[in-house]
Amino acid sequence: MSEAAYISTAIPYVNARPHIGHAFEYVQTDAMARYLRLAGRDVCFVTGADENSLKNVRAAQEEGISTQALCDRNTEYFREMIPALDISNDEFIRTSGELHKRGAQTLWNRTQPDDLYKKHYTGLYCVGCEDFYSEKEAKDGKCPDHLTPLERIEEENYFFRLSRYQDALVELIESNTLRIVPASKRNETLAFIKGGLMDFSVSRSRRRAGDWGITVPGDDDQVMYVWYDALANYITALDLDESSEKYKRYWVNAPTRIHCIGKGINRFHTVYWPAMLLSAGLPLPTTVFIHGYLTMNGQKISKSLGNVIDPMTQVEQFGSDAVRYFLLRGVSPTEDGDYSESRFKELYNADLANNLGNLARRAQTIGAQAGHTPKALDAPTAPAGYHGAMGEL
Repeated sequence: MSEAAYISTAIPYVNARPHIGHAFEYVQTDAMARYLRLAGRDVCFVTGADENSLKNVRAAQEEGISTQALCDRNTEYFREMIPALDISNDEFIRTSGELHKRGAQTLWNRTQPDDLYKKHYTGLYCVGCEDFYSEKEAKDGKCPDHLTPLERIEEENYFFRLSRYQDALVELIESNTLRIVPASKRNETLAFIKGGLMDFSVSRSRRRAGDWGITVPGDDDQVMYVWYDALANYITALDLDESSEKYKRYWVNAPTRIHCIGKGINRFHTVYWPAMLLSAGLPLPTTVFIHGYLTMNGQKISKSLGNVIDPMTQVEQFGSDAVRYFLLRGVSPTEDGDYSESRFKELYNADLANNLGNLARRAQTIGAQAGHTPKALDAPTAPAGYHGAMGEL
């Protein structure tokens, strides 16, 4: 049997339809998964939907529907994007489902008991990030990422003793046991850890969470903080159970375990998640690959900022191959890159219509002169958006 490999995207919030930034991450991860398969690896490629967030609760309230109804509807938009972009994932996990709930509670129960404790706190909270910011980080009381006013929250929650794992995390990252790509993000993570880790909140009051989320084992008044339960998806998708052959093959025994994520959630995946796994006595990812943002006129493309591009519209107009090509060829894999239709058409016409199209025609001509036509060109097909055999846009 071939060697196993695991790879995942991050799971997006489903408070709205997917945008082109989601497509960027899906296509990047899919390219990695396909490469590993071509190299002879037995790959399990996981993606899914993050449904237990306050963002989803508030979006549902604005529409006057239940949170479950909103998640059911919007998750389908992400599911529809997968075949449209020809994404080759093996699993799709929903965090409102029973498989995930059971697994997240298993992870909580496996955590070292003295790593979880309850305390009262006050902090500045961004619903968009589902994260707290210090007064120093939040200039003018606004989220540095979403530029929206932060909410001052005061309540009693469970905390995870992250500070206990500071030295262990530094050793894992500096030894490349936990490999962070690119190097700039590795250095950023190490600087953050060496600056001193603070314990972080891993639950919310059921009331503030809108009675939505996964119940903390043994405390019905608290639900898990969305980032605690969301990170667990990477192993709950495999059925977090010692008797699960899928979990053992693709996580416990797989020598390659890769997360492909955006730079805005670096800290959660390279600090919080590894520490949670260390506490639970479970294997860590081997690599965290961190990509930049897609931008529009230099600004991050975001549902919160309202400058989204619908990937389905792009596929309908240009075809999935052309969209995939631009996202892999026209944008840096690790730095921010601007998405524009003019740049899209420029690359399409130069690389696909002209270079590849001319190569195909020449090969066909040579084959015809030799008395045969290559089989692949007998009945050429092209995705929507192609004009002629491989004409310009």
